[in-house]
Amino acid sequence: MFATQIKTNQTLDNIPNDIFEAIAHLKQELNAVILAHYYQEPDIQDIADYIGDSLGLSKQAAETDADVIVFAGVHFMAETAKILNPNKLVLLPDLDAGCSLADSCPPAEFAKFKAVHPDAIVISYINCTAAIKTMSDIICTSSNSVKIVKQIPADQPIILAPDRNLGRYVMEQTGRDLILWEGSCIVHETFSEKKMVQLKIEHPEAEIIAHPECETSVLRHANYIGSTTALLKYCQENQNQTFIAATEPGIIHQMQKNAPSKNFIPTPVMNNCACNECPHMRLNTLEKLYLAMKNQTPEITIPEETRVAALKPIQKMLELSFN
Repeated sequence: MFATQIKTNQTLDNIPNDIFEAIAHLKQELNAVILAHYYQEPDIQDIADYIGDSLGLSKQAAETDADVIVFAGVHFMAETAKILNPNKLVLLPDLDAGCSLADSCPPAEFAKFKAVHPDAIVISYINCTAAIKTMSDIICTSSNSVKIVKQIPADQPIILAPDRNLGRYVMEQTGRDLILWEGSCIVHETFSEKKMVQLKIEHPEAEIIAHPECETSVLRHANYIGSTTALLKYCQENQNQTFIAATEPGIIHQMQKNAPSKNFIPTPVMNNCACNECPHMRLNTLEKLYLAMKNQTPEITIPEETRVAALKPIQKMLELSFN
């Protein structure tokens, strides 16, 4: 009932020499809009019509008049676009671009968890599947989670899922005692507190900025905590010249474009891998995006019953965030 239906992926062949021109031509031909998350590779960010975090992308998806939405992000984002636009063609360049956080909240297990707390309303972070959205009362993002929780009556129990780190941050900011699902993002849990402190010693003038999905041990060192968009704005407007960024390093491309004279240092992880890069986000490439537009597949479709049920908490989020 809840499974999103997806067509198969494409093989990488017949890529034109000028892929940027080819994408521009297809965009006009299809009346398409390209939405890209900040964590995408720089080339994709540079050809996108809109770059944003989950909240901004949701708003753009809800308002677009394009016939085709090409979503350069991960699966739950493309699902959200389809939920908001049932009559539009929604394309995801790579079908394996999933989300470790969404995967950490299996629908059957979450249904049992919810049943244990029958009086609680469910606020789910947007990084979840359509199935989890159908079990939610309100969707939130890192941008609006604190604002939304503050609008709920103080005596109303709240389940916040699936990210425990975001939940702990919201509890600290609101003073509310939330019921947390124990999910997490692999990227934001790999940052090394020790290495970050060492970086701070090497760059004493630097400010540490962090996404609220990071663990408490990292957040306690941060000069500023915020959503991806909020971090971008903070670095642009702040007078400081050096920043240590505890979030997915894809955002640094936009930070450097907006403030080319400033220095941005990605926070190291606990080992020497590239684990601070989201492996799912990085599956999308310019070549795959071109092929998705050319072949009009992989397409995301959602059963209507699921779509309607998942739409309600997203609409509630948009209402509480922008009204």
